Amino acid sequence: MRAWVVRAPGQLDAVELPVPRPAPDELLVRVRACGVCRTDLHVRDGDLAPHRSPVVPGHEAVGVVVAAGSQAGIHPVGTRVGVPWLRRTCGTCRYCLRGDENLCPASEYTGWDADGGYAEYLTVPASYAYPLPAALSDVHAAPLLCAGIIGHRALRRAELPPGGRLGIYGFGGSAHLTAQTALGGGAVVHVLTRSAAARALALRLGAASAGDAYGTPPEPLDAAILFAPVGDLVPVALEALDAGGTLSVAGIHLSTVPALDYHRHLFRERTLRSVTANTRDDGRRFLALAADLRVTATVTLYPFDRAADALDDLAADRVNGAAVLRFPA
Repeated sequence: MRAWVVRAPGQLDAVELPVPRPAPDELLVRVRACGVCRTDLHVRDGDLAPHRSPVVPGHEAVGVVVAAGSQAGIHPVGTRVGVPWLRRTCGTCRYCLRGDENLCPASEYTGWDADGGYAEYLTVPASYAYPLPAALSDVHAAPLLCAGIIGHRALRRAELPPGGRLGIYGFGGSAHLTAQTALGGGAVVHVLTRSAAARALALRLGAASAGDAYGTPPEPLDAAILFAPVGDLVPVALEALDAGGTLSVAGIHLSTVPALDYHRHLFRERTLRSVTANTRDDGRRFLALAADLRVTATVTLYPFDRAADALDDLAADRVNGAAVLRFPA
């Protein structure tokens, strides 16, 4: 099969690999589309320490089950499924047992610990794949599988009150989906991002304002989410919070956070929270909510053989919304 692999930091190579064989609890999926996530960029560039080398990146894969292991009977052959970031957890540690499988120390991830969706085929443990509603096209479903799910968890972690004022810092694949979810729940959304095209998209989606990432929103915020992997924005976003507000940092990687001033940034019960991956329940809840609210990804399509260009464009902020690789029929 054709695939793309990361062998060394900054390098994505087109290769031929054998079609993988599913383990007893796994599905073999023929990939039809795969989202291009900023985490893939972190894997390519070495911002995340390699867990497997070489590795096929990609963890927003949509495809059809073509074979299954002897213990993987959940999704029959022919079922269309989504393959997300979270690939496997132990199920027995204290985090898994209390419902926080995203914190499992033995957790594994698609496109980091195991080969992912920048390939014509991949495997996935059957209980970690999501069945997808027919109404969602392959290319529009793909970004929901990480960008959408992690944004949903970040929004929950931000504890936005009903009808509250939400600030979104950075407005890429995850943020533009989260904005739609928040707006559908009655929030007032203010977007702060360096991209003029992203600011225009935010306003089209219904944001009350869209300004520069280092600017000041027009009103104090009840909650904020930092999607841009820029540590310098942490004190900026904290200072924009009203008393009692929460800043949720959504990314898996963040550049160095500068020193915080207690009274300017944290006093009056402002809270800073991180987000670590997601649970399967997060995914199920978000996909159901996205269907109810008709959350729609704005996508920039790339043919499979231009995966390296897609990552380069994402790194240079040339992608508006979410980039998606489309595979030949």
